[in-house]
Amino acid sequence: MTAITVGEHWIETCDGTLFAQDWLPPSVQGTPIILLHDSLGCVALWRDFPAQLAAATGHRVIAYDRLGFGRSAPHPSVLTRGFVEAQAQQEFAAVLHHLGVDDFIVFGHSVGGGMAIACAAHFAERCRGLITESAQAFVEDLTLHGIRAADVQFAAPGQLVRLTRYHGDKAEWVLRAWVDNWLSPAFADWSLNASLAKVHCPLLCLHGDQDEFGSVAHPRRFITLARGPSVMRLLTGCGHVPHREQPDVVLAEVQRFLG
Repeated sequence: MTAITVGEHWIETCDGTLFAQDWLPPSVQGTPIILLHDSLGCVALWRDFPAQLAAATGHRVIAYDRLGFGRSAPHPSVLTRGFVEAQAQQEFAAVLHHLGVDDFIVFGHSVGGGMAIACAAHFAERCRGLITESAQAFVEDLTLHGIRAADVQFAAPGQLVRLTRYHGDKAEWVLRAWVDNWLSPAFADWSLNASLAKVHCPLLCLHGDQDEFGSVAHPRRFITLARGPSVMRLLTGCGHVPHREQPDVVLAEVQRFLG
């Protein structure tokens, strides 16, 4: 792999400190790609993918832990309806400002994909491309079934340790922020329809045909409602984490999209 330089950044916000990393190929080209993690994720759980993405594309790649996750500060409260859309105006905006990023490409996985749509909508004049991976456009029975099953699994003795490795003593908050929000009656009619109508940049939707947390109805909603040129790629034999399950396919699709 091309030699990649990795940097660490600590970003102060009014609610706490964010941790971010960036990956720089030897000869940086194009617009920075900003990664937004999933509901249980963090920078560390992207594993080798950011470096692979930087090497494959030549772009600077940036990822950060949202408040409450990974190496960032604890979240000051609980998440409520609207937390997906609010990411654009809060932590994402702080990352852009601190790292001196003007135009950007945003790449989000799962709920991070929903946040990526909100960022592309809020910063429509600055977003040059949007990539969603296994993202949810609305609350679907399949999504709720997967979350309930995961909640039962994490309740078994020793299972929460899997999250503690990455989130420390914030692990219980991370789990409840995911489960309790999605299963809340107040969240039942949530959707990204309003944000999608404000997206004008090119859009790539990646979705596994075996995704246990969402059907193909989600990427179809994205490409139907977004206003810019859009393409959907359904990945055969792939579940909810394409960048881990089929990294070569994901990298090739991103290269094609950027090219």
